[in-house]
Amino acid sequence: MIRVLIADDQPLVRRGLALILAPDPEFEVVGEAEDGARAVALAAELKPDVVVMDIRMPVLDGVKATEELARTVPGARVLVLSTFDMDEYVVAALRAGAYGFLPKDVSPEELGAAVRIVHAGEAAVAPRLLTRLISAYVRTPARPRPSAAGIPADLTPREREIWQLLATGLDNAEIARELDISVSTVKNHITGIFGKLGVRDRAQAVIAAYESGLVSAAGGSG
Repeated sequence: MIRVLIADDQPLVRRGLALILAPDPEFEVVGEAEDGARAVALAAELKPDVVVMDIRMPVLDGVKATEELARTVPGARVLVLSTFDMDEYVVAALRAGAYGFLPKDVSPEELGAAVRIVHAGEAAVAPRLLTRLISAYVRTPARPRPSAAGIPADLTPREREIWQLLATGLDNAEIARELDISVSTVKNHITGIFGKLGVRDRAQAVIAAYESGLVSAAGGSG
């Protein structure tokens, strides 16, 4: 069973999310929080597997709460909710440690699927939406220098190529077709890339690609 904590400053939203998840025997809603500070406190007490976290809340917003959870309750994986698909605060939350995000108008099926994905340790963000979001809000250096812009020197040419394709919005199957290699080989390379970049998931790898200058908002490579 996946233990879920819901954090949102609107009681009706909290109740609605709980009612969506409750009928599925795979989920147990263990608590509800009205702000980020309460979410952090309840997570420390209840040890949920997944925290469904609103971005904009009083006392402590979703970004700061995600940072605090990553530090104090790392086993609680955060899935952030936003009213808008394109939201700079979502990028901040992903950078802070959130595993994915959803707009608030998602269907019950999409919510359940995203909670399962996050629980499994994967990034619950559609690759192309992730790239569009990050390219809008992550600034690429004016003159990226690979040796000093966050591109590890020990990345192999193939790893750099896969990282670049990943950052432009391709999923693993599309990368495999592009390079004429197997999906399992792509997955192995991505695991190595994550380790060398010091990132945890796809979202953070895409952010790193834009921040390093490997790719730019214009769609070109660095």
